[in-house]
Amino acid sequence: MSSLRVYQIFKHHVPENAIHYCLDLWTATPFFLKVSPARATKLGDFRYRKGEEMQTITINHNLNRYSFLVTYIHEVAHLKAFQDHGLRIAPHGQEWKQTFTTLMQPLLNDLIFPPDVLTVLSRHMRDPKASSQSDPRLAKALKKYDENPQEDALFLSDIPVGTSFKFRDRIFVKEGNKRTRAICFEPASGKKYLIPKIATIALSEI
Repeated sequence: MSSLRVYQIFKHHVPENAIHYCLDLWTATPFFLKVSPARATKLGDFRYRKGEEMQTITINHNLNRYSFLVTYIHEVAHLKAFQDHGLRIAPHGQEWKQTFTTLMQPLLNDLIFPPDVLTVLSRHMRDPKASSQSDPRLAKALKKYDENPQEDALFLSDIPVGTSFKFRDRIFVKEGNKRTRAICFEPASGKKYLIPKIATIALSEI
């Protein structure tokens, strides 16, 4: 994978003032960087493959520039944590958290992030979670900068258990909460689903 191709990805997907920093991280430890179709369950992915000379990081194509940048650093931190500490460490354990925090530090300024995102992101980095989606405040702050943001958007995390809502033209009832998803019942099918708490919904009657 050429540095020019990687540069072009960053030019299109991250804030201008972060392009060269992102490229420097790639140059220090080259890997395959793939912009993938949108995935419902994850924003990015890094999986170590034994015997591979270059590892692979994938990031969803539909992320806004700030979400793409945070996800990129998150995944590079996995790569570097495994390189520095071996493969026996927990994926989101202390070694990864320290690496992620160190790599993010040069970016935590208002030349990179808008003030509302910077405030929440700085707080998040005191004890980073396994995903930005695991932190509702950060997820909401980042979501405002999507290409077509919804004003006064209502998120699944905003409604109490027992409330009915519409999501992707289907009606559900929120029945409980897990760490990053809600347990939801669909009356029409009689089935239960786990839906991300950060999902944008609309209130609805059954």
